[in-house]
Amino acid sequence: MSDLIDDPSGGLNSPEYTVSEISGAVKRVIEGEFGLVRVRGEVGRVTRPRSGHVYLDLKDDSSVLAGIMWKGKAAQLRVQPEEGMEVVATGKLTTFPGQSKYQIIIDDIQPAGMGALMMMLEKRKAMLEAEGLFDQSRKKPLPYLPEIIGVITSPTGAVIRDILHRLRDRFPRKVLIWPVAVQGDRCAAEVAAAIRGFNAFTPGGALPRPDLIIVARGGGSIEDLWGFNEEIVARAAAASDIPLISAVGHETDTTLIDFVSDRRAPTPTAAAELAVPVRLDLLAWVGEQDSRLVRAARRGVDLRGQRLRDLARALPRAEALLSGPAQKLDLWGERLRPALGAATQKKKLVLSEKGGALRPALLRRVVQDKRALFDRRADRLRLPLLQRDLEIRKKDLAAVLSRLSQAGITQVKRQRDKLDALERLRQTLGYTETLKRGYAVVRGDGDVVTSKKAAGAASDLEIQFHDGRIAVGAAVKPIKKPKAGAPEAGQGSLF
Repeated sequence: MSDLIDDPSGGLNSPEYTVSEISGAVKRVIEGEFGLVRVRGEVGRVTRPRSGHVYLDLKDDSSVLAGIMWKGKAAQLRVQPEEGMEVVATGKLTTFPGQSKYQIIIDDIQPAGMGALMMMLEKRKAMLEAEGLFDQSRKKPLPYLPEIIGVITSPTGAVIRDILHRLRDRFPRKVLIWPVAVQGDRCAAEVAAAIRGFNAFTPGGALPRPDLIIVARGGGSIEDLWGFNEEIVARAAAASDIPLISAVGHETDTTLIDFVSDRRAPTPTAAAELAVPVRLDLLAWVGEQDSRLVRAARRGVDLRGQRLRDLARALPRAEALLSGPAQKLDLWGERLRPALGAATQKKKLVLSEKGGALRPALLRRVVQDKRALFDRRADRLRLPLLQRDLEIRKKDLAAVLSRLSQAGITQVKRQRDKLDALERLRQTLGYTETLKRGYAVVRGDGDVVTSKKAAGAASDLEIQFHDGRIAVGAAVKPIKKPKAGAPEAGQGSLF
């Protein structure tokens, strides 16, 4: 670098350098002078691309320093940098020749004291409160006696032992433990995943869904409890469908999960006390209620008995109430027997008078008159009925005969048509129709002749045409065929 500054030739014959050589020389000077530095400043613009690296600006009143934190270092941070946060960054200065700028490669970044963390916490708290996550109207009531309690905490700490011991003393319940890291860079992600995991359980499944969730951790510094101030944890607690109790830190410690949970407990032990009532107190209360119920029932019976006795004293005695009706009953009983006898005698007298008027001869004549009247009416009624029935039956018979006659005519016509069709078929297939086309039948001695030999042997021949028969007479002798090579008659030989 001194070669670039000292020019013994006065600049007339100074050497030429490439851009890369200049950039490399500057890089070596800066990295050599500032190998490891700690820079205090306010976090400006923060960028997190898909690569996982973190790009940010550190600034004060007059200057800005670009910074970069690689993916592996960023994942190890307990507190992620946010815009407006005052931090102390540890790393080394270097240059980026591609853009002619210098920057700090950050290995670690910490908040600049409690004030920075509290400022970031207040900012995050104000944002969540503006979204309504702290409203009392959205908080769910705790179940009075949950069947299953889900506890999110470290399985090796004293917190889980305190909770289980307190539950055993007050009212034993089933407990599901979801182990998580309660501090460090894995705390926030594991706690949020545990809350979502308990809510994802199926009621009545192999792992039953808890009726209540407790998020618990012992006391510690604000850095140790910072995982419970992360936005992902607060939003997971706010979105929980299961009522949630936060028991993070001691009574004086406050985290964001305390504001979004349905109930805050000052300690993990107090969370167990909020979760279940005291079993002995319940038994005592039930016993007291039973005693009160018995006393109330007994007192009610006593009051109604006293009231009944008071009313009974105002009523007259039963003997006084029944003496008048009893005397009246006896009087009417004595009058009933003579009245029944007199009524019976009167009815007998009326019956005798009516019976005397009904003599046998008179009855016989009345019966005969009624019978004659019945016969006359029956005769008048019988003749028209018989005639009407006869006319109906005649009409029915005529209709049946007409249908039978029509059916017979139809059947005869059908059979006749079939017979005519068969006759036409017979004639078509018979030999007489063939004779009309120019053929003839030859008979010899009464039999049909079908060969020349039979015709020569017959004494008489008869030929049948389509319009009649003719007799030929004696059979015609067949003409013999000349032998091969013999000359025909009437023609001489040329040789």
